[in-house]
This record gives sequence, structure tokens and C-alpha cells, in this order.
Amino acid sequence: MNTHSAISLQEQPSLNAIKAKHKATWEDGDYANFAKYMQDGAVEVLEGWNITPTKKLLDVGCGAGQTAIPAAKKGIEVTGIDLAKNLIEHARHRATTASLSAHFDIGDAEDLPYSNHSYDVVISMFGAMFAPRPEQVVNEFARVLKPGGQLFMANWTPTSMPAQMFKAVAAVVPPPTGTVPPVLWGDQTTVKQRLSDHFTDIKLIRRTYPQWHYPFDAGELVNLFRTHFGPVKRAFEACDTEAQATLHQSLQDIYQSNSTVKNDILTITGGEYLEIAATRR
Repeated sequence: MNTHSAISLQEQPSLNAIKAKHKATWEDGDYANFAKYMQDGAVEVLEGWNITPTKKLLDVGCGAGQTAIPAAKKGIEVTGIDLAKNLIEHARHRATTASLSAHFDIGDAEDLPYSNHSYDVVISMFGAMFAPRPEQVVNEFARVLKPGGQLFMANWTPTSMPAQMFKAVAAVVPPPTGTVPPVLWGDQTTVKQRLSDHFTDIKLIRRTYPQWHYPFDAGELVNLFRTHFGPVKRAFEACDTEAQATLHQSLQDIYQSNSTVKNDILTITGGEYLEIAATRR
């Protein structure tokens, strides 16, 4: 097992509380159902990473298997890990139904239950970016990767539609004091600083998330997020009726300003993310 920097007794309860809230938030709602509208885009992003079937791959923050399952279908030896128990159970069910050998574990991106140098590739698509200690996430990525192994990430940028949405949610449910904004994983300067000690050949490209479509309007999209997406669901539950109406309008405006509509299909165009490709030293 890995070792990492000690946390003082004063810090530990606060960190545990943050992680418990994080876990409960992502287990709330129905992210597996929510994510189906992004599935085709996830496959396209994965294809762009050109990971060969001979590789042993770890998907950190794998959710319900949106990236891990397509990778396994390509013949890649896949392990997925996520904090949310219900999402891992869903991923396991998907793998069993498709007769895939992919393996899924409940676990923490900051304390991966795998031995040193055990993977050829580590990926994370909008997953590990939400862990509260990014420096520990990087340490764990580096620890489990073989020297020369590849890291691929897709992280929302600070100006993307999801970042705007998280800002609106934070106005209702403020993040814990001292929490690092997840969207800094989409800032090029920050990412270079985080990775440079353990990784080389760091390539950072801003891209737009592909094939992100909904067969309804922005108002109905708010309802989808409110019902199925844990962070938004919890924000609405923390509001009184008047505040809920305000939050609904704020989110509807964000979705409308970051999308186009054609033939009654709403397409998100503001899904900018930072693609990260790096090599373990």
C-alpha cells in the first residue's frame, strides 16, 4: 500500500467530513441516468486518446462506467474506481450484461488501493478533478503508473458551462472553507505546476465536449439536473421556494447561453474542457 503525507489530528475530521459529503452528493440522484446523454461524447473523447488493447488501464472517478465500459469493449484490461457505491454497482451491472471482464472498485482517488507501477495508463474524465486534494491525486496517479506510462484527463475549464453551473450552485450551497475549486484542473498553468514533478511531455489542449444533446428545452434540462445530478439536486433541496425559483432561472439562463437548438434538440456548445496527456517520468 502507498504512504502519503501525514494529516494532523486537527485536519483529519475536517477532511473526513468533506469526503463524506462529497460521497453522499455523488450518490444522490441518478447520475447513471443523467450521464447517458453524454455517453456518445465520452466514447469520442476516449477514441481520441488512442489507447491500444494491450494496455492495462485505470479509470479514476469512473462513475457508472461511461468511459471504462467502452474501453473494455476495445479489449483493454480495465479497472474503474469511484467514491460512489451506487455508481460502481451500476458499472458492474453494465459490465456483466455486456460480458466484459472489466473490474470496478469503490474507492478514493487520493488513496488508490493498488500497488506501485501497476498500470500502463491512467485516465479520468471529469472525475478526479473533484477530489479535495489535487496534489494527493497527482501523487497517486504517479505512484500507480509504470515509468513511461500515460495519463489522460478531461477537466472542465473555469469558463465552461459546467463551471458556470457550479458557481450558481455554490452561491446556494457554499463549498467547505479552504476547498480548492475543481475547475482549476482546467487551468493550463495550474495543471503544469501540479504535474511537472512526476510527469513529462505534458500536452494541454482546450477542446469542446462532443455530441452533448438533449431532446428538450433548457427549462426541462434544469429539471433533469435537479432530479438526477447530485450537486444540483442538493442545491435545490437547500433552498426555500423563492430561492428555488431564482436558482431555476439562473441555471436555465446558463444552459440557454451555452447551447443551440435545432429540430427541438438542445446541443450544449459551452462544454469546454482541458485535455491533458502526460508521460510518467
